[in-house]
Amino acid sequence: MTAAEYEQAFVVGAEHGLHARPAGQFVTLAAEYKSEVLVSRGDEWVNGDSVLSLLSLAASPGTTLRIRAVGVDAEDAVRRLGLLIEGRES
Repeated sequence: MTAAEYEQAFVVGAEHGLHARPAGQFVTLAAEYKSEVLVSRGDEWVNGDSVLSLLSLAASPGTTLRIRAVGVDAEDAVRRLGLLIEGRES
């Protein structure tokens, strides 16, 4: 299999935004994938494997975040991480 790149925008659905617990869940889920995961708010991109980097985005409810993954399982990674951002997967 060759590496692929996939990117999609999602709206933060958690009542308190992307705070420590959902950021930790995001990092844990991202670690299940072989793909490199990046997250952006506007022009600022951060690594999806760092809770502190995710918290630096200060994503409150309703904030649009872009998730980009590069690797063999990129599309699945983006879709599942997006569900978590939207508050539809725990």
